[in-house]
Amino acid sequence: MSLLAAPKMETRALSVAFGDTRVLRDVTLEIHTGRVTCLIGPSGCGKSTFLRALNRMNELTGGARTSGRVLLDGEDIYASGLDAVAVRRRVGMVFQRSNPFPKSIAANVAFGLKMAGVRDRRAVAARVEESLRAAALWDEVKDRLDESALALSGGQQQRLCIARAIATQPEVLLLDEPTSALDPHATERVEELILSLKRRYTLVLVTHSLAQAARVADEAAFFYLGELIESGEAARLFHAPRDERTQGYVGGRFG
Repeated sequence: MSLLAAPKMETRALSVAFGDTRVLRDVTLEIHTGRVTCLIGPSGCGKSTFLRALNRMNELTGGARTSGRVLLDGEDIYASGLDAVAVRRRVGMVFQRSNPFPKSIAANVAFGLKMAGVRDRRAVAARVEESLRAAALWDEVKDRLDESALALSGGQQQRLCIARAIATQPEVLLLDEPTSALDPHATERVEELILSLKRRYTLVLVTHSLAQAARVADEAAFFYLGELIESGEAARLFHAPRDERTQGYVGGRFG
């Protein structure tokens, strides 16, 4: 059992299948506030499926069957009658490739607020600025908020998507390989942003890069063939893994 405070999120015997294909098997994991939890493992091991189970995104794919429990502050997010949209307001997500809308920079950040019914222009403008500052983008775009978001560089677009995700003030932020399409400089900026955001959010990051996980992770979870093999403090898991499969992966023998 963890010696940390009660987990912000927790999965208990979580399994996910698409049709006849079982992608995740009985995953039990705690996710803590103020920590970056990195999900690592080879391609196709279930990392992204697990991440999407944390805010019910798998339901949008169609044909997904989920069993077990996913708890947010002790409440099962799959409980009957609980609105998936309400869950996603509390558990935001940033995807592998930046996906800004063909709108202005300001309109991108404000999108979720307006969908949530926020109409006060001053309140929206203040939240847009706050979110862009939190995403370390404000100084770069403050004089062109009305310009198209599509004119930004790839790294700026990804930070804009992070600003858009946090504008609605979620409690948990999920990041699915957010730097995989970025150059080294842009990757460094996003990693710095991840480290700064953990002061305010619970962060879960999927990454294929062990070097990135070593730089940003407080806790790590190694997935293999749809199972959670090992989890715990990142430094311990990377330097003294207990399972032979984890040893093989972090040692570069496969992956």
